[in-house]
Amino acid sequence: MDRNAVAAAFAALEAHRVEIAARRTLDFFTEDPQRFDHFSVRLDDLLYDYSKNRLTRATLGHLFDLARAARLEERREALFSGDKVNNTEQRPALHMALRNFSGAAVWVDGEDVIPAVEAERAKVAAFAQAVRDGAIRGARGEKFTNIVNIGIGGSDLGPAMAARALSPYVARGLNAHFVSNVDGADIADTLAGLDPARTLFIVSSKTFTTQETMANAASARAWIGEKLGEAAVADHFAAVSTRLDKVAAFGIRPDRVFGFWDWVGGRYSMWSAIGLSLAIAIGPKNFEDFLRGGHEVDEHFRHAPLSHNIPVLMGLIGVWHRNIWDFAAQAVIPYDQRLARFPAYLQQLDMESNGKSVMRDGAPSPRATGPIVFGEPGTNSQHAFFQLLHQGTEVVPVDFLIAAEPTEADDQHHQLLFANCLAQSEAFLRGRSEAEARDTLRAQGLSETKIDELAPHKVFSGDRPSSMLLYRKLDPRTLGKIVALYEHKVFVQSVLWDINPFDQWGVELGKELCGRLVPLIRDASADLSGLDGSTAGLIAGRRALIG
Repeated sequence: MDRNAVAAAFAALEAHRVEIAARRTLDFFTEDPQRFDHFSVRLDDLLYDYSKNRLTRATLGHLFDLARAARLEERREALFSGDKVNNTEQRPALHMALRNFSGAAVWVDGEDVIPAVEAERAKVAAFAQAVRDGAIRGARGEKFTNIVNIGIGGSDLGPAMAARALSPYVARGLNAHFVSNVDGADIADTLAGLDPARTLFIVSSKTFTTQETMANAASARAWIGEKLGEAAVADHFAAVSTRLDKVAAFGIRPDRVFGFWDWVGGRYSMWSAIGLSLAIAIGPKNFEDFLRGGHEVDEHFRHAPLSHNIPVLMGLIGVWHRNIWDFAAQAVIPYDQRLARFPAYLQQLDMESNGKSVMRDGAPSPRATGPIVFGEPGTNSQHAFFQLLHQGTEVVPVDFLIAAEPTEADDQHHQLLFANCLAQSEAFLRGRSEAEARDTLRAQGLSETKIDELAPHKVFSGDRPSSMLLYRKLDPRTLGKIVALYEHKVFVQSVLWDINPFDQWGVELGKELCGRLVPLIRDASADLSGLDGSTAGLIAGRRALIG
């Protein structure tokens, strides 16, 4: 990266913002009747509309200049070529290989990893089908009806989100559950009402040492042992891990252990054997369709020109908002109840990847990096935090996601849902002036005095940016596309900020401190000297409360 060229590109964008700051996005639509066509991109049956953002063709030109100054295309090729783009851990980031169906080799340290990927994929598919068919059963010969995935972070958020999103494709009579929180209420509430004889647990932890996961796994193991006997453990557990010794010590058979590689980051691991619970739930064929959707986006991201490349445009517009307009947050609003967990999934993908304050070489970042990502499904979010989005003092860009047709839902419901989504998008664009507010109130027959009182409260500034992802239907292939689009968007932004999106050292400090505090909490007589006053006081306060 030429940092002087990048700084100059950012300066040009700042100057350009001043030039267009007084203009409204609605003016751009008036000036260009074909603006929607000029500021939208199609990828098969998926449409990305970014026309409601305050930007022009000149804006895009400056953003493409920034991308080239940051050598985005070179860094993109390094990503796909297996270079060690995760420079702090000296690893590639090749989750794309997990969904590669091109037949081409993917090299890591001189080895083509595709044969191993395909072998593991086939092993996952065979196990998933055997569970679904009943060829693999519990200790008492019962067919499994409940699959409980035990993991945390990327070992939970991705599969849990996808299983909810694709619930119409889950086999009848099969239920997928996900336990992640070390709070004992999580696993207790999950196990309540389950039949142990029909329950299969999948423990997902690469090292088989993740504190929260192993605490929950131990509780699940004790539950099976108590209900079915210790000998039943081997029949009711599988694992996704690379630590065969620890898995064996837990009591899981080698033929029920699935692995992945150190070039697969946790938040990108749903495409690997970490997706085993999803593969069982929706079936190997649907899981393959999910992978193929991701692969199609990989090909698009790698080969489409910048001007028609959806992840590139998403990333550039995000930087335009974050750094040039100083918008600190990004809302993601799926108008699809089954995507309820998608914003939470994106929180980890985006905030754990780009929540960094130093650049790849360790120097402090000269500019703001990742935004705060949040969201809930529409229309629920309209009755929660949309008030702030419409009239708050902070401008929050919004990504809307919606299907053209519903999956196993009433069409009249979906028409109302679709209308709500478009109405919110239009409202963010148009707003309502005070004159328009006064006319509306006057039409209601209010007195001028009452109009003077209410009009300021009815004004909407408008010009609040939003983008729209419209797709035909939320099926496995489409979900794969959507997830991969956001993965690559996050990578694009990391390149422009020159940060490493594939490590997460911020997660480690809390783990280290927790390990030090657990003995002090468990031993009521342990010496608390050396702790800060607040931590010591809170531990002492807990001791007093529980006697």
